[in-house]
This record gives sequence, C-alpha cells and structure tokens, in this order.
Amino acid sequence: MNFEHTEDRRMLADSLNRFVSEQYAIEARNHVAYGEEGHSPLLYGQFADIGAIGALFPEDAGGFGGQGFDISVVFECLGRGLVAEPLLGALVVGQALIAAGSDAQKEQLAAIIGGTSIAALAHDEPGSHYELNNVATTAVRSGDGWVLNGAKGVVAFGEKADLLLVSARTSGSQYDEAGISLFLVPGNAAGIQKRGYNRIEGGRAAELVLDKVQVGADALLGEEGRGLSLLERISGYAVLALTAEAVGAMDVAKDQTLEYLRTRKQFGVPIGSFQALQHRMADLLLEVEQARSAVINAAAAIADEDRVAREKALSAAKYSIGRIGTLVAEESIQMHGGIGMTWELPLAHYAKRLVMIDHQFGDEDHHLSRYIALSAQH
Repeated sequence: MNFEHTEDRRMLADSLNRFVSEQYAIEARNHVAYGEEGHSPLLYGQFADIGAIGALFPEDAGGFGGQGFDISVVFECLGRGLVAEPLLGALVVGQALIAAGSDAQKEQLAAIIGGTSIAALAHDEPGSHYELNNVATTAVRSGDGWVLNGAKGVVAFGEKADLLLVSARTSGSQYDEAGISLFLVPGNAAGIQKRGYNRIEGGRAAELVLDKVQVGADALLGEEGRGLSLLERISGYAVLALTAEAVGAMDVAKDQTLEYLRTRKQFGVPIGSFQALQHRMADLLLEVEQARSAVINAAAAIADEDRVAREKALSAAKYSIGRIGTLVAEESIQMHGGIGMTWELPLAHYAKRLVMIDHQFGDEDHHLSRYIALSAQH
C-alpha cells in the first residue's frame, strides 16, 4: 500500500492547514463554536471557496475528489483546527444524493458544495442507541406525497439546516431491517418543531419533532423501504471522516503535550527528562500511529464492493479511535496537570472533542460488537 498522498492532496492539505491556522485560531474558533450560531456562515463559505467541500465529492457530481483519501485529508485538517463547521452533514447527505438521487434531486448538490446550503442527517432517535434499523418515525402515503410523524435526536446543526435527510418507516415494525425509507425534507417545512442547543465540544445540535410534515412524492430518496443499505453506506463515510478528524486532533494534542514536557520545569529541569513521563509519552505516540494506520485502512476500504470487508475496516477504525482518542485526551491532561483542564488552554477543547467523537455514529463498544458480528459472516 502506498502511504504517500498525491501532489493534489498535499496541496489541498497545505491550503487547508494554512487557512485554518490564519482564520480559525483557537480564540476565534471558540467564539464561533460556543456561540449562538455554533459556526460561522462566512467561514463556511470560505471553506467551500478553497475546495474543502468539493474535495469530498467526485468530479461527475461537481466536486474534484470523493475518494477515501480525499475525505480523510480534508477532515484531518479540520481536526487539527477543531473546525466546528457543518462539513460532516454536507458529506453524508451529499453522498446519499450521489448514490440514490434522481437527476432533479442531485441538483441540490451544487448548493451543498458551494457552501450556500447546510445539510443534515436526521436519523438517530431518542433511545435508538446507534442501531441503524431502529426507526420509529413513520411516513404514510397521502395523495401524491407523504406525511411524516416522529422525533429525531441530536441532529447536528438541525435547527440551521436548509436540507434534512430524514429516515422514516414506510412499512414493518420499529426494528425491521426492511421498510426504512429516506426523505429529503426542507429545513423550513411546516410541522417541524426544533429545539436547538450547544454541544459540549462546540457546534450546535437540535431535537426535532415531525408533526404531520407533508412532502411531495419527489422527496423519497432511492427505493421505498430499502433505505437501510444506503444508511449504512453514508454512515461509513461519516465514520471515515470522524476518525480522520480525530487523528488530526490527536496530533495537535500530542504536539502540545510534548512541547509542555520540554518547557515545564520541576526541580530545575524540564519534566520531559523524567523517565516515567518519557515512557508515557512514548506509549502515546505509538497509540496515535496505530490510530493513523486504522484510518488509512478505512480510507482504502471505503469504496470496497465487498460489504463485510468494508464495514469491518470502518468499525475497526472507529473502535480504535474511540479507545485511543480517550486515552490521548486523558494522558495529555494528566501530563499537563491542572492547567490541562482550563478553558484558556487549547488542549482542553481538543480533549473534549476527542472524547465526544467516540459518541458519534457508534461508540467503541458498538463497533467492537459490530466487528465481531461481521467477522462471523466471513
């Protein structure tokens, strides 16, 4: 396997890292991420202008990338800057449109890639606990359209979204794998009640209640009742993006901790000269490199037609990131001491993000169980 990025990807990474360091310094980031908006529409548009969103999609869809390593390069750069903009929603909804959208539906990709439309996946429900087939929201035919009823939880940027990709059950019972359909719903559709709130690590999320939300027949994405496989595919892209973001954040946390060990003095010498801390730092470096390898495997496997091999690589990466991300957060704070917990130190915000990434699209326990189940199918 070739571990060297292409020249185009290296140039994209350099541009993104430069933009993030100049425009998204930690003070500016925190002001935006913990503010009422949860992100900056101006900066989001600028991310689109420099190609951060376009790199997530193939050329025939209006982008200029779309491969696994394009996605991992972008999100690793975002992780290094703790970027709180809604690029994950753009990736997930955009990939769903590419995979199953009609020509008319795919026209919405241009606004997503251009950064003028915020897209969000509304799938998780209160109590669903990462299970893709656990869908209680219903969609019932009404005339030449559909009526949606139900509740969705922790929808990232759900209150701001211009386009919602909503999972709903068109047949069967709550836990059936068959009978799940996906719908493209305007964010301002009548009948959607939204309760927005700040996430602990920055950014916004919302609880949505769908009360007799009426959509047209053209809102159905893909085949009726066969949305589970598409949900799995787009969740795979989200897992790849999150694991790459975590590696970027880990690198910064690791570098900041290493610098602290070199400069902080105790008993007249840098604390990095103490063997116990050297051993802890060495273990941390090895773990971060293991996480990076897992993400490389996931990026290489994302387009694999062999479902079991693809999903195993993705679950292995998400499990590894969940375990190692928490370890990096804890060890970095431990080696900093009390200052590692303070708001003023950037590390505290990186630690929060690393811990919370584990809880998006399946935590380490969920993906370990999933990996075991997938292995039994081979």
